[in-house]
Amino acid sequence: MLRYLAEWLTQYHSGFNVFSYLTLRAILAALTALMMSFIVGPTMIRKLAEHQVGQRVRSDGPQSHLTKAGTPTMGGALILVAIVAATLLWADLSNRFVWIALGVTVAFGLIGFWDDYLKLVVGSTKGLIARYKYFWQSVAGLAAAVALYVTASDPSDTTLIVPFFKDFVLPLGPLFIVLAYFVIVGSSNAVNLTDGLDGLAIMPAVLVAGALGVFAYASGNAVFSNYLGIPHISGSGEMLVFCAAIFGAGLGFLWFNTYPAQVFMGDIGALALGAALGVVAVIVRQEIVLFIMGGVFVMETVSVILQVGSYKLRGKRIFRMAPIHHHFELKGWAEPKVIVRFWIITVVLVLVGLATLKLR
Repeated sequence: MLRYLAEWLTQYHSGFNVFSYLTLRAILAALTALMMSFIVGPTMIRKLAEHQVGQRVRSDGPQSHLTKAGTPTMGGALILVAIVAATLLWADLSNRFVWIALGVTVAFGLIGFWDDYLKLVVGSTKGLIARYKYFWQSVAGLAAAVALYVTASDPSDTTLIVPFFKDFVLPLGPLFIVLAYFVIVGSSNAVNLTDGLDGLAIMPAVLVAGALGVFAYASGNAVFSNYLGIPHISGSGEMLVFCAAIFGAGLGFLWFNTYPAQVFMGDIGALALGAALGVVAVIVRQEIVLFIMGGVFVMETVSVILQVGSYKLRGKRIFRMAPIHHHFELKGWAEPKVIVRFWIITVVLVLVGLATLKLR
């Protein structure tokens, strides 16, 4: 919106042309989301506490978590509001990718909100029944995948790119819908599984969003994409603004979520963030790179799959507790140690992902 205001004001002063630059709008989106988090955060936390929307802690989990009972939850609403507001203010609203990304993020946020509401307000022990949650996630994920497929303007928009190989590409055709669906839904649930310790999920999400913003900027620029040997996706550059909004909102939330957390994001934040990362990766054709950079999310998900599979098939557990961050806690690692080490792993994996831009 402010982009259009600046565009209108250029007729009075050419200096307003500066707001047409994508990089400046991305910086402003990040700062807007960050400031909104700082301003709205304390009030939201206080309101959540007043309405007793507090965390329920598993009795079979690490004993150190028992002190977290009652900590305000559903703070992910703060992330969601900041992302949407910053994107609407600074992005090009005529861009199809902007609306698809926002639509996916809000849809998964609403699913998470309903799950949190049932668990924390209504008092349901299970929240939204798993099959219903997955059904609505599937509806939202498929809708985004179909929208991206039918609006694709070039074959490269639906081609699978393999990192580190310059000329190896795989045209997907309608299979693009299947891939996009699994990336969006899978990423959403992976981030949700990781959200178990103070700041554990949000910092990797911020780092991955920042890196995806770099990919968006490069793929949206014909000169850079040609030089780097990645597909040029017309209009994908606007995803830099969206990723910057995630970056700023995530850092703002981390201010309150860092150990010891004043607020937890809940499913409303985790599901929305994961879906947002997934849809951006699909748009910029970097699904495999997302798998690399989001290695912590992948590791958490795989640990749960292995734990459940092993228990059902052999009657034995592989880990002391899944997701795997709880395993390390039960081995005696202090919570901040688990968190920071997982952050370090993410930094390394993000650097590896960024290296695929040049190493082809």
